[in-house]
Amino acid sequence: MASFWQNVTRYYQDSLNRGDPRVSGWLLMDSPVPSVVFFLLYLLVVWLGPRIMASREPVSLKVLLIPYNFGLVALSCYMFYEFVVTSVLSEYSYLCQPVDYSYSPLALRMARVCWWFFFSKIIELLDTVFFILRKKNDQVTFLHVYHHCSMIANWWLGVKYIAGGQSFFVAMLNSGVHIVMYLYYALSCLGPHMQKYLWWKKYLTRLQLTQFFAFLVHTGYNLTTDCDFPRGFNIAVFLYALSLILLFGNFYYRAYTLRQREAKKKL
Repeated sequence: MASFWQNVTRYYQDSLNRGDPRVSGWLLMDSPVPSVVFFLLYLLVVWLGPRIMASREPVSLKVLLIPYNFGLVALSCYMFYEFVVTSVLSEYSYLCQPVDYSYSPLALRMARVCWWFFFSKIIELLDTVFFILRKKNDQVTFLHVYHHCSMIANWWLGVKYIAGGQSFFVAMLNSGVHIVMYLYYALSCLGPHMQKYLWWKKYLTRLQLTQFFAFLVHTGYNLTTDCDFPRGFNIAVFLYALSLILLFGNFYYRAYTLRQREAKKKL
């Protein structure tokens, strides 16, 4: 048993040592433990939160939600800008782009925005906390929890080992979608009078599905070509995109297509 744990410890340490040396010392990057703690605390909140709130009144968070959502719009705009500009200045290929592990200003700029993208996923865990405090438990679905949990794990690994390269494509598109998504959330918090201007909600889900199909096509292409990018990460992104297409597709079908059919039957 002792030798087993020694092998596990050695493998763990070797895995950390194989990480990108440029991100050594960056917040949350030297060890996966802090991110695992966030992950476990998040799951605890998801399980325990609704039970604590069951006998309580919903908490009004309007004063907090408006700056929170507009703040995430601003952060998403910053990240989207950085991904686009840095990839263009670095003459990135949008088909196959190896990771530049150098300490050049552009390579470090790309690594930094990748870290910000990872950190934004920790901030976004508050989405769930706010849903629970407002007793909107119907929003805390398996899809919602799966997406938030998995993004933390995926992007800790992404920054630790491949901070740059073609992983930027996923983060760039997701940042662009989140500009629209958090803008919708921010506007909806302004009051009922805004609802007539938010007719485009269902198109937001379509936009999310479109980005996942783009991930699938982009990564699928790289799996069929000789691209100098870790194949394991390509396979992981491909499978992850596929899972999100299935989950978001099911959500869209139930929320819009099925409801429209049921509404027509009642006419």
